[in-house]
Amino acid sequence: MTTTLLRTADELHARTRVGRRAVVMTMGALHEGHATLVRTARELAGPDGEVVVTVFVNPLQFGAGEDLDRYPRTLDADLKIAEGAGADVVFAPSVDEVYPGGEPQVRITAGPMGERLEGTSRPGHFDGMLTVVAKLLHLTRPDIALYGQKDAQQLALIRRMVRDLNFGVEIVGVPTVREDDGLALSSRNRYLSPQERRTALALSSALFAGRDRHAAQEALRARAREVPATHARAEALSALGESRAAADAHAVAKALPGAPSAVRAAARMILDDASRLDPPLALDYLALVDPSDFTEIEDDFIGEAVLAVAARVGTTRLIDNIPLTFGAAS
Repeated sequence: MTTTLLRTADELHARTRVGRRAVVMTMGALHEGHATLVRTARELAGPDGEVVVTVFVNPLQFGAGEDLDRYPRTLDADLKIAEGAGADVVFAPSVDEVYPGGEPQVRITAGPMGERLEGTSRPGHFDGMLTVVAKLLHLTRPDIALYGQKDAQQLALIRRMVRDLNFGVEIVGVPTVREDDGLALSSRNRYLSPQERRTALALSSALFAGRDRHAAQEALRARAREVPATHARAEALSALGESRAAADAHAVAKALPGAPSAVRAAARMILDDASRLDPPLALDYLALVDPSDFTEIEDDFIGEAVLAVAARVGTTRLIDNIPLTFGAAS
């Protein structure tokens, strides 16, 4: 398969469409995480469909002092990666093509959800992101659009925009791709020195520690549900030497139904240790949130959640997250 490079929306619209069109939006500097998105798009579009990869460094989502000027631009390499993953088209428009006449006067506003976490650290970022996503959805006219779960808040906001504003497109989230040492793949990883990279591993290590604590708490909850708190059952367990374990399980399950606070504490311990490394990790936030609105969850929370972290190592800012599910009520 040969991937076609297109620069204008008119060129893209002139293509004959037969099956479904799946779009993967990127800012270039493609890596294996992007390739995974493209391969998933290829599967969803099917043999008769079309996969379009957009490459556009969007100036609206970079704030003052951020890395717009040094953001890597590697179109030739991007074309090879997109082609190898199964893309039919790489759509790489100019700034003038996307924003004719200069920056748009009318923009998408992310609302309260866009002011939390990443929105606090990067004011206006999500307004710029949603504006360009909306424009690229109109320019590419896909049936399906795929985004990585590493940018969990971005994905949640895109889903909300599509639902709230009645975009006729299916949004698909694709799991985070990690390097062998656990670091989430990111175009910004190339900025890290070897020493900085060792410190940066604390992000994924903290998330994995939180995930492990969560798994232990959920296992304890499951055990508590399996052990009825009846006198007869307690006597039977006592005979087997299990009464203390059963009592502990019931106590923990009753006091901390899902133990979000324990998950946060396990993750924060790793991050606190990393703040004393050389070079140190400078934590921006650690949050355990409801993905529907990105507000912090309480200890009685039941359902899907996201454990998210952002930090700087040297001059490089990194983000990461993992999804967690807090079990059904006992």
